[in-house]
Amino acid sequence: MEEANSVQDRENKFLRKVVDEAYKGVECGEGEDRDKFLRKAVEDAYKGVECGDGEDRDNKFLRKAVEEAYKGVECGDGGPFGAVVVHNDEVLVSCHNMVLRNTDPTAHAEVTAIREACKQLKQIELADCEIYASCEPCPMCFGAIHLSRIKRLVYGAKAEAAIAIGFDDFISDALRGTGFYQKAHLEIKRADGNEAVIAEQVFEETKAKFQMYRT
Repeated sequence: MEEANSVQDRENKFLRKVVDEAYKGVECGEGEDRDKFLRKAVEDAYKGVECGDGEDRDNKFLRKAVEEAYKGVECGDGGPFGAVVVHNDEVLVSCHNMVLRNTDPTAHAEVTAIREACKQLKQIELADCEIYASCEPCPMCFGAIHLSRIKRLVYGAKAEAAIAIGFDDFISDALRGTGFYQKAHLEIKRADGNEAVIAEQVFEETKAKFQMYRT
């Protein structure tokens, strides 16, 4: 058992190093080259992850959400959070936290993605959609997911990863174990293993650049 844990620790350290090196010196910009670089960095970090077809699909969309989390901080738009809304197995919208850019405390990644998805589909219910979030949604975002009737939520990092760099601890305490959380009419899945490590690493990699909400 100790040997297995040691192997896992080495893998996690390697994945952290991949992300660290890949994102060093990335500057915000609109160019295609930068977008390709960001995408490749996340893809490289996920290389070697063994999974089935269903998990591979989830990983693909979760990687996009993680990519958005990095992009938002690099551009100065907001905190290290990303979200992707998927419709008919295709990315409908891909967004990140826009709190600073919009001067709007409600412009979290998930809320922004839901707003854009509703505009794209010209409807207020997203029952045929799934949402992938780089981090566990806060109570506000979870409420928006519930109200939009999204059928499935997949998230990467646990809220504790955000709390560790200064975000409010109510994120994890407000909903877990409550009747509202348990009775929500959507499937909720949290990534585990290497996928969770990569998502949680976003906070360590960006904490020096993002100061808002930190104590």
